[in-house]
Amino acid sequence: MTLQVQHHISDELLLAYATGELAEGWSLAVATHLALCPSCRNRLSFMEHAGGEMLELAIQETTAETPAETQANSWEDMKAKISASEPLKKPEVKAVPTQADPPVLPEPLRSYLGADVGHLKWKALGRGAYHIPIKTADGRTQVRLLKIPAGKPVPEHSHGGRELTLVLKGAFTDGASVFKRGDLEEADESLTHQPVATPEEDCICLAVTDAPLKFQSRLLRILQPILGI
Repeated sequence: MTLQVQHHISDELLLAYATGELAEGWSLAVATHLALCPSCRNRLSFMEHAGGEMLELAIQETTAETPAETQANSWEDMKAKISASEPLKKPEVKAVPTQADPPVLPEPLRSYLGADVGHLKWKALGRGAYHIPIKTADGRTQVRLLKIPAGKPVPEHSHGGRELTLVLKGAFTDGASVFKRGDLEEADESLTHQPVATPEEDCICLAVTDAPLKFQSRLLRILQPILGI
C-alpha cells in the first residue's frame, strides 16, 4: 500500500542534507523519511541535479577567466583540502520495498538498531511510554526511538533547539494536525506543544533533538537527567 505522506521535509533541511551539512542524527531522520516518501526523494534528486549543473557552470566561468597554471594549482589545493577533511556521516537512503507487510523500521534506521521493532529491548519512561537511545558519532544530537501508548499524550514541552519527529507506526495529533507513518514534524524554540497518540494503536516515532526538552511539569524536570530526555 502506498503511503500518503502529508508532512514533508522543509526545503532548508533537505538542501542541507543534499550538501552534506547535517550532523549524523539529523541525516538519519531525513534519510529515514526519504525511504518512506517518494515525493521528497524526487525533490532531493532535483536539488542534487540542479546543484551539479550550477557547480559545472561556476567551474566553466572560473576556468574561462583564470590562467592555466593558476587553474592547476587551485585544483590541486581543492583536492588536498577534500582529502584532509572528514565528511559528516550521511546515512544511505533505501526506499522501502513494495510488499504486503514491510518492516516498521526502514533502512538506514533498522541497521542502527540491529532489528525491527518486534525484536528490540525497550526502556521504560513511565506511564506506559518506552524509548531506545540510538548512538551516533556526531556528538551534537540526541537520537531515540519512542513508543507512546495509544490515546496517551506526550508531556507538554517546548524546546531548547530543533526537534525532528518522524512517525514510523501509528499516528499522533498535534493541535489540528495529524501525523501518520512517514510524516515528519519539525519543531524549534518557538513551539510549545503536547502531541497525543491516536487511540487505534501505540505510536512509534524517531525523535532527534540537539538540546534537552523543556518540560512544563516540575516533576519531569527533576527526573529529566535520570531519564536522559
